[in-house]
Amino acid sequence: MMLAYEVETRPWAEQLAVDNACYRTQLAYLFDRSAFYGTKLTGAGFATARAAGGLADIAQLPLTEKGELRATCTPDNPIGAHLCATSSEIVRIYSTSGTTGTPSYIPLTAGDLDNWVTASARSYAASGVIAGQRAVSSYNAGPFVAGAAIEAFDRIGLCHIPFGTGNTERLMTAVEQLGPEAAILTPSYAAYLIEWAAGRNVDLARSSVKRVLVAGEPGGGEPAFRAKLEEGWGARVTEAMGIGDIGVSLWGECEEQDGMHLGARGFVHAELIDPETGVAVEMDDGATGELVLTHLQHRAAPLLRFRTRDHVQVRTSPCRCGRTSPRVRCLGRTDDMLIVRGVNVFPSAVREVVSAFAPEVSGQILIRPEAPGVKQEPPLPVTVELARGATADTGLSEAIRERLRSVLVVQMRVDLVAWGSLRRSEYKSKLVER
Repeated sequence: MMLAYEVETRPWAEQLAVDNACYRTQLAYLFDRSAFYGTKLTGAGFATARAAGGLADIAQLPLTEKGELRATCTPDNPIGAHLCATSSEIVRIYSTSGTTGTPSYIPLTAGDLDNWVTASARSYAASGVIAGQRAVSSYNAGPFVAGAAIEAFDRIGLCHIPFGTGNTERLMTAVEQLGPEAAILTPSYAAYLIEWAAGRNVDLARSSVKRVLVAGEPGGGEPAFRAKLEEGWGARVTEAMGIGDIGVSLWGECEEQDGMHLGARGFVHAELIDPETGVAVEMDDGATGELVLTHLQHRAAPLLRFRTRDHVQVRTSPCRCGRTSPRVRCLGRTDDMLIVRGVNVFPSAVREVVSAFAPEVSGQILIRPEAPGVKQEPPLPVTVELARGATADTGLSEAIRERLRSVLVVQMRVDLVAWGSLRRSEYKSKLVER
């Protein structure tokens, strides 16, 4: 389903021309109203918006780090120096979870909020859900940006049945009694519910749910993990992705399941960089790098070349659904990446390799680095959980170790543990424990 056919099928070269005009206006706005970017850009040698150029020149501008924004927060301005709007213009303030300290605040004007909901609605509609269908969700709204995604479900016309996290019994009762066609969850929670149902002799694959929409963490696009979810739910699985500081559900996967389309086209410009050097990487088909995003029509606290820390692979080949935007598949978070003798290792990639050994394993893994920091010496210890009723076998552990070495080019130590030994999550899974 396309909510905006003309926009979503517009030739990409034409989209870039439209975006370039918006970008130049956005730059002028930053110079006029952003204390943060006025100082940052002038310090980098760009005294005016004209000097900063257009989208073709964006790679010459400095990147924006999350820590830079936090450093400008004060008691008088807890949002930060990148705040551009007045109090009277702001209609919503979301916040992050604050797991690393004080929460970050994300203000929105009415126009910003509408753009967020529009982009999110396009992203979720790509999965094939349509107006009038029922959908259960486990997103916690509250202070978090997931609240805008919930508004997107209304924009699509879904009959939304919200539960939040920690309400498994109630959610599964609703699936049984209300017959929703879709479930909107994190990948970890979708996997947890398969085990929850099996432990109670509930055949989840025979439920009314025919589409599972996952977001919130990498994993939904991993072939082996996706296959596990689709078999357990008896449903088609697609994923969506956003970044709180920029927008909720910016990308959404269509029924072709070949990467997430940019639902926020016209609102956000996407780039790739080498995560170690910061050098721009061309958005060619198959290219990989860290995703960098820039607001094009944002007013409250717009960001320029914001480092998302999401490591993605790009698809630019034509998609049979007719959408013309680039597509991405998230390979993992650069924040979670480990380096073993010069080789980058993403925890989600380890899980993908291990999951291929089902049904002997449950698919649950936990990497336990022995040294502080990113750089590790081999073998990298990984705990692999066995399937229900399976027993530890030296041959299995060796086979997994060899497959990991072959695929990821890294030596690992595989420790097999009994089913149920690794913690499940009703929200997001933790794949690394120090």
